[in-house]
Amino acid sequence: MSAEANGAQPVPGSRQYVQFVFYKLDPAWRALPDDDRAKACGEVEAAVGAMSSRLQVRPYSLVGLRGDADFMFWQISDTLEPFQEAATRLLSTSLGPYLRTPYSYLAMTRKSVYVDKGEPSAAARRLRITPGTSKYLFVYPFVKTRPWYNLTQEQRQAMMDTHIRIGRKYPSVKLNTTYSFGLDDQEFVVSFETDEPGDFLDLVMELRETESSLYTLRDTPTFTCVATTVRGMLRALGAPAAASAVDAAGDADSWSRVGAAADLPDGAWMTVYVAGEQVAVFNNAGALYAVEARCPHANAPLAAEATIAGTVMTCSRHGSQFDLADACRVLRGPAARPPVVYDVKVEGGEVSIARRQPAAAG
Repeated sequence: MSAEANGAQPVPGSRQYVQFVFYKLDPAWRALPDDDRAKACGEVEAAVGAMSSRLQVRPYSLVGLRGDADFMFWQISDTLEPFQEAATRLLSTSLGPYLRTPYSYLAMTRKSVYVDKGEPSAAARRLRITPGTSKYLFVYPFVKTRPWYNLTQEQRQAMMDTHIRIGRKYPSVKLNTTYSFGLDDQEFVVSFETDEPGDFLDLVMELRETESSLYTLRDTPTFTCVATTVRGMLRALGAPAAASAVDAAGDADSWSRVGAAADLPDGAWMTVYVAGEQVAVFNNAGALYAVEARCPHANAPLAAEATIAGTVMTCSRHGSQFDLADACRVLRGPAARPPVVYDVKVEGGEVSIARRQPAAAG
């Protein structure tokens, strides 16, 4: 039910490219004068901001958690070129000469060949990655042994049934599987979003006891990443206080052009990248709306899986309902909060959106 766009341009196909790129900072940067470090921080923020309409980017800090990487960008795009442009912009800043890239994993989304018998349509939902708001992200490359591919589909499905059953025991952990065959050294890149690291540890321990683990050739290195903002990431790296006094959300109310009104006739949807986030923009009975592109409950892509009756938007995956006429107020769970809402305006035939600020208390 969706017509999607990247800015004003149509998305070339429904699959996405995904990259986890890790950077290590030369400690010599922290010895630079405050003014030099502040200048570099401003350039990094500008570089990330300049690309945030071309791809989705989530910054994570690894300071103190690994010795070989200090921060990571989880990047999602509809084409490969924005990854190159983003790296070029970052490495061209004053911080660039002090950065090296110890790890970088490239992958794509695709339908799973395994069927979740409890949710048969789940395999087709992996074409679009919709990151949640969890505090922690665990990432590692993954390679199967050659004998795995000599097993029949039925044998592999039986082992994956066990994986799926165990995964359901840990609903706080959301798995994202992406595929690297022919694109990078690994076969898969898997990432797990959660607010409960202990649940992830218990999940991995239980999966180690399954038969399919006999067919794992490599699943390291493993990265524990803490979600942050760009400024939070820079603070952890040693940004001077003056450079990090204002939170990165300070520019959240600025307007971003997302396309032409003519591209949004009644019933049409598009997904755009704004400030590094995916936003669903759509026309419902002549009224334009913009909300975060995922359901807050289980990260279902709303542009692909929501239905609308009147002003009630229903996520078809688990039935959460939101009132479009009332800032997407939750009408029915299991979602515990509404999706983030954006204001929409049309000027000169062009549609622009801006993240709506919460109402002041009292």
